[in-house]
Amino acid sequence: MRTEDFSFELPDELIAQHPTGRRGDSRLLVLDRGTGSRTHASVARLAEFVEPGTVMVFNDSRVRKARLFGTALDSGARAEFLLLRRLADGSWEAAATKLRKQRQGRRYSLPEGRVAVVVAGSGEADTLALSFEPPIDEAYLERFGHVPLPPYIKRLDTDEDEERYQNVYSREVGSAACATAGLHFTEELLAALDKRGVARRTVTLHVGLGTFLPVRTERIEDHAMHEEEYTVPLETAEAVNAAKREGRPVMAVGTTSLRTLESAWSEGEPKPGLRPGLRPGSGSTRIFIYPGYRFQAVDRLFTNFHTPRSTLLMLVSAFAGRELILESYAEAVRERYRFFSYGDAMLIR
Repeated sequence: MRTEDFSFELPDELIAQHPTGRRGDSRLLVLDRGTGSRTHASVARLAEFVEPGTVMVFNDSRVRKARLFGTALDSGARAEFLLLRRLADGSWEAAATKLRKQRQGRRYSLPEGRVAVVVAGSGEADTLALSFEPPIDEAYLERFGHVPLPPYIKRLDTDEDEERYQNVYSREVGSAACATAGLHFTEELLAALDKRGVARRTVTLHVGLGTFLPVRTERIEDHAMHEEEYTVPLETAEAVNAAKREGRPVMAVGTTSLRTLESAWSEGEPKPGLRPGLRPGSGSTRIFIYPGYRFQAVDRLFTNFHTPRSTLLMLVSAFAGRELILESYAEAVRERYRFFSYGDAMLIR
């Protein structure tokens, strides 16, 4: 399957550069996979479109201020680093500007007299490993790091982004980008879902390059996903498994929740007699979902509008069908929906 098959035309002015004036004031496109019908609504009305008894699963990972700017001690050149995860030896896996020109041993000055040193490879393509002298911690990043806005937002981060590029229910710090489907949820909307009889549960997937690295291969099958770490709590596994047994829908809030649920689903092997179901615990995933994938855990998906040629667009195309998704995106463009992280939302039923 060709990567080019997942392209679409999008005017630049529809790429949301700022959040809405108030959290939750977004539009909602509701897509019925069975009939192909589309309904235009608002996120504030989401509960109307969710069946009572649905289990909604949210990713509670919290975004760290993972972007650091440094100055090379040998040349004075500026560099930008995006910290992805702490490695076992205490160094950090990071993405970097001009990655191919970064050489081992190069040193960068950082705020508060810290120095970042390019060390051996991180073990993944498209990243390097950085050590820090002296070591840094979350408190340092809170003081001197920047909110890791995606590159299609053409501005520097502001104080507003510290709140708005973070989900209200986020708990576990570790993501280098926001699980942005959750940005639409307010305490009022969560209360409306509770009143509707929806069961809310969480998983944790720390967002890294596996979620947002672009596809550069001509054939999507040749794209390699980066590893991301996840955790499924016992109460989430129990709620999802009960819903599957009883025929109630399971809705993933965002593609990261969906990828976690599908990664943790077991067909009952290797233990004979073990029933299929969602397994609690921690793990890592490189799951790449594209058309042809057979979904096991997830029946509904609440998500944002995704970038052309991305693994996320391929995922929603697997869920609803490529042609139906591209038709829906074309209608969203005609209706002047806002796209990407700070944009509007889509419910696929």
